[in-house]
Amino acid sequence: MKQKHIFIALTGASGSMYGLRLAEQLCLNEIKVTFSASCSGTAVCLEETGLDLSGDLDRAQQRLYDHLEVDSGITLVHPEDLFCGAASGSSAPDALVVCPCSMGTLARIAAGTSGNLIERCADVMLKERRPLLLVPRETPLSDIHLENMLKLSRAGARIIPAMPGFYGRPESVLELVDFVVGKILDQLGIENDLYKRWGTE
Repeated sequence: MKQKHIFIALTGASGSMYGLRLAEQLCLNEIKVTFSASCSGTAVCLEETGLDLSGDLDRAQQRLYDHLEVDSGITLVHPEDLFCGAASGSSAPDALVVCPCSMGTLARIAAGTSGNLIERCADVMLKERRPLLLVPRETPLSDIHLENMLKLSRAGARIIPAMPGFYGRPESVLELVDFVVGKILDQLGIENDLYKRWGTE
């Protein structure tokens, strides 16, 4: 049976922890992960988590492994590497999760500009009718933001705003993060117990 392959992209919105926690959980589920961060995403990730994804890819990948406390399962790729398999429908991943998704990235995906690997992979997901999950983290939302989300939703993308629930009475930031990551995993069809589900003990 073919191993499931998920592409995770960090862009310049706040919320790098969501994408990193998702990558960790996919690794624990033995799912192949391709991981990329835009230039802005790399800067925000460093500011929010202390993880430096810049520079030499091999060294950055090792820093990513160390941060997530895993030793395999993730391939870090440069956001400008259009020779990556994910840039083509003939070698597309099973799903792309842009987490977090900046409003700039969301707008460029909606416009189909495909200016880098992340945007091109999103374009591939839409044209190949494969899951494209966008996790926006912005507030307040302008009419332009909302129109772009509606356009992408109608094109087949799934919009999963980073909005943690509080009915489980979270006691830590990690529990808030896990609520959102659990929702993403649900959309990918991956069983998880990261958050308390409504109506359960």
